[in-house]
Amino acid sequence: MSSPLRVEKKGAVLEVTLDRPKANAIDAATSRIMGETFAKFRDDPELRVAILTGAGEKFFCPGWDLKAAAAGEAPDSDYGVGGFGGLQELPGLNKPVICAVNGLAFGGGFEIMISCDIILVAEHATFALPEIRSGTVADAATIKLPRRIPYHVAMEMLFTGRTVDAKEAKHWGLINEILPADKLMERAREVAAQLASGPPLVFAAIKEVDRETGHLPVQQAFDMVTKRKLKTVDKLYSSEDQLEGAKAFAEKRPPVWKGK
Repeated sequence: MSSPLRVEKKGAVLEVTLDRPKANAIDAATSRIMGETFAKFRDDPELRVAILTGAGEKFFCPGWDLKAAAAGEAPDSDYGVGGFGGLQELPGLNKPVICAVNGLAFGGGFEIMISCDIILVAEHATFALPEIRSGTVADAATIKLPRRIPYHVAMEMLFTGRTVDAKEAKHWGLINEILPADKLMERAREVAAQLASGPPLVFAAIKEVDRETGHLPVQQAFDMVTKRKLKTVDKLYSSEDQLEGAKAFAEKRPPVWKGK
């Protein structure tokens, strides 16, 4: 059986394409492969940025494979190290991930999308959480979506399962950019190249600070950072890159980031 993923390294960038005809739906086996792929990305010091997209022109991902569900796959199956789709619960993923949404992103596909850091979408992309119609809960979206967009908008999407187009998604701040379909990957690669040339230790600190302090009162969050209680912040503040950034600024030259 062929792999449901196409994975390609391009310098410091990893491109991951979900390619599971006909619609790029994800079953438990595919989810485990995705988790393994992103765990390897996380742990590879040569890789700095990942792009996730879908094969074809119609579907990014409609979420859980309901054919597998109808055949008996449980909704709480073993989805692997990163949870459903490999990204939602992957511990320690402190590198930027760009989602290039090439079409429909429903259910679990929508949840994978909002687990990424930067979201670029094709003009024809659509979004929905239709779990309500199949008698289940969109768990990751129920946790994350009300923290990303206005509460009442998130609740409406969760309660009704209605479809949102790219223009409305941009209006609510759910996505970063809308692009012509034939320019989507070009733009994703452009953003990835920009990030790949940036300071990896700073990116790691940004992601950990956000992940570990979002639930805390402001002063406690500040204490986590200023008292170096987070591993990535402690590493950054003691790094060669921290000194290099200051030197480069003083010398009016581009910094050379080593990630150490």
